[in-house]
Amino acid sequence: MTIREAEKEDFDSIWPIFREIVTAGETYAYAVDTTKEQAFQIWFEAPRKTYVFEEEGNILGTYFLKTNQAGPGSHVCNCGYMVASTARGRGLATAMCEHSQEVARALGYKAMQFNFVASSNAGAVRLWSKLGFETVGRLPNAFNHPVLGYVDALVMYKWL
Repeated sequence: MTIREAEKEDFDSIWPIFREIVTAGETYAYAVDTTKEQAFQIWFEAPRKTYVFEEEGNILGTYFLKTNQAGPGSHVCNCGYMVASTARGRGLATAMCEHSQEVARALGYKAMQFNFVASSNAGAVRLWSKLGFETVGRLPNAFNHPVLGYVDALVMYKWL
């Protein structure tokens, strides 16, 4: 298993993962009908870096890293992580988050912030907390979960 910087050609393998997660509407604040072209812009063109988690030539997970805010906030980065449903529970998200922190430090970032974590995404909240992220903000009823209705969104932060 390896994590490597993604190439644009990898997007055809990332797209099914992205589509599955975004269509479910349970964790990301992206439109459930996000097109492949829009997804490419979100995952490849807007971020500073994009990585894939690969095993035997198969992409099982991916993450992006980007500057969270411009100017005086440019020392803080933001990341998004996605793992294929068939690969969940194997530690990929942990490995990608740890890797992203190393990359962030190497790129000169001082902190990492997750802007909009659905409070119903218990696995992510638990993992980010375990990896040292603090919940520094709670946006009441900001995320409209397709099954649970309106749930809080969390802002999670870690000084690197």
